[in-house]
Amino acid sequence: MAEHEPSTSTVPTYRHEVLATVFRVGPRVAPGGGESALGLQVLAWQRPRDPYEGRWALPSAPLQPDETMEQCLERTLAARVDLAHVAHSEQLDTRSRIDRDPFQRTVATAYLALVPTDAEPELPDHADWCPVTALPPMAFDHADVVTVAAQRLRNKLSYTNLGFALAPPCFTIAQLREVYRAALGHDLDPTNLQRVLQRRGQLEATGRTVPAGPSGGRPAAEYRFTSRTARTTDPFAVLRPS
Repeated sequence: MAEHEPSTSTVPTYRHEVLATVFRVGPRVAPGGGESALGLQVLAWQRPRDPYEGRWALPSAPLQPDETMEQCLERTLAARVDLAHVAHSEQLDTRSRIDRDPFQRTVATAYLALVPTDAEPELPDHADWCPVTALPPMAFDHADVVTVAAQRLRNKLSYTNLGFALAPPCFTIAQLREVYRAALGHDLDPTNLQRVLQRRGQLEATGRTVPAGPSGGRPAAEYRFTSRTARTTDPFAVLRPS
């Protein structure tokens, strides 16, 4: 053994996992069982074994020696919950508390990922979209990861074009308002939202209209995001409640 080469018996070993916090905007279930307004939801699966048997957890997988963390994220979502594509993903933070996993020392690198409202991936029986405002009992530190990820999303919706990753490809301003309202957790004036996003160059008209609903009225103009790649459009902006 070389003079300065560390002994393999003293090299610490631990598990490094990639943790996926996947959000979408979906229908909330009303108390009577029907669907109500849209809400922000996170993808989770119910653990079948200890530790935390029966609790809900974010999709995760150990990082393999021959893959990047982004590749691990893709593998995790495809294998755990059959979700092969997300509209946007970015690294969120790293969790290294020594006792965060009672089974073994585990360092987790968490990612934020977004899925548009029109995506309907087939989920296995043990997985579901859980409301962010009423999470079921969560395993490990995953409830805190969801809280941090939701705040990151809300902040970035104000100063970037990240709404494209939650909205369908084409939409009316009323539909876009519902997406933003669900993700931000507060109401927005639709006229102001349209004015702000157009001033920042985020929206463009498709030239088409959507037929009026059962209540009548004029057909609504249809819009789309000018770019489906995340970019900062106003670094100091805040989308405040109406």
